[in-house]
Amino acid sequence: MIASFKDLCLDAADPRETGAFWARVLDGDLVDLGDGDTRVDPRAARSGAESIWVNRVPEPRTVKTRVHLDLRLAEADPAALLAAGARLVREPDAEIGWWVLADPDGNLFCAFPPREGARPGPFELIVTSAHQAAQAAWWAEVTGGKVDAGDASAAASVVGAAGFPWDHWVFDPVPEHKTVKNRMHWDVDLTDPEPTALIRAGATLLREPDDAVRWWVLADPEGNEFCAFAPRPTP
Repeated sequence: MIASFKDLCLDAADPRETGAFWARVLDGDLVDLGDGDTRVDPRAARSGAESIWVNRVPEPRTVKTRVHLDLRLAEADPAALLAAGARLVREPDAEIGWWVLADPDGNLFCAFPPREGARPGPFELIVTSAHQAAQAAWWAEVTGGKVDAGDASAAASVVGAAGFPWDHWVFDPVPEHKTVKNRMHWDVDLTDPEPTALIRAGATLLREPDDAVRWWVLADPEGNEFCAFAPRPTP
């Protein structure tokens, strides 16, 4: 294991509006970070890895969301999500059995009908990928997980990833390659003081820590940006 899953980050034109939406949806507390950014801390979270940091960016969302959460509904339809400010993009049909919605910033996410014994709220993180099996294998190696994969055309999942707070981390096949910065990304906590092992494994270093940030910004083999944090000092 090189790193463990830390949390999610979401880019937004208006972090307060977008953060307030996700706080309502996730029954969470909206934390004002004092610099224009916000953080959503779900009250029923099992760990800090379920927090979402909402960061202000100048650029608007322009392409399909490549990283998103899937939510399990508590009710039979997403009326509560629509009342909170979501926009309906697609109804369930013969092809898909769930609703596709968008948050106030236009970020897409999926809402699934209730299931007996299933906890309402986020239950999987979806990453669309041109090479889903290779991506899942890479992240499984990084986080000490294992790959659950079907045939070459099917999605591949990482199970048992260190720190991962939801049921499934799914890499879904898509024909198109990544072209712009992801609006949602995840952070990791390193096991070593520097990301040398990550880079040797195939990550690309995009930015070193500096006066503005205390973490490394990297990209995985398919170009998905993520941030890596050095281990916290022990008391």
